[in-house]
Amino acid sequence: MSDPYLWLKALHIAGFAAWMAGMWYLPRLFVYHTETEPRTEASELFKVMERRLLRFITTPAMIVTWLGGLGMIALAGMPGGWLHLKLVFVVLLSGVHGLLAAHVKKFGRDERPKPARWYRAVNEVPTVLFLGIVFLAVLRPF
Repeated sequence: MSDPYLWLKALHIAGFAAWMAGMWYLPRLFVYHTETEPRTEASELFKVMERRLLRFITTPAMIVTWLGGLGMIALAGMPGGWLHLKLVFVVLLSGVHGLLAAHVKKFGRDERPKPARWYRAVNEVPTVLFLGIVFLAVLRPF
């Protein structure tokens, strides 16, 4: 019960679940935010929601995910090629996270950097990466 690897794994999975919740919700907020006029009550509410979601859930969850994963690697090593590919997907997901964080800042300045259709498309990217990460972690195909 005191196996550090299992504690890291549980922390890693919990962090990943929370990270993905934010990665799925932020682009949806952007879709709705894009459709509001700057400096309106609705726009100001979206700014608060986006900023808090990023600052208090999505970014801390990403950090927990990375720390848990790196901790597991430190304890168990790199068990196979599947993990290398999984890490590529996680790095890409981290890049999408950075992109979304930049858009939170732009919306905070009352900019509308992209149309709603763009955010609907971007909303699918975390899902594709999520599926790749989960299937690689569970199936370990190589």
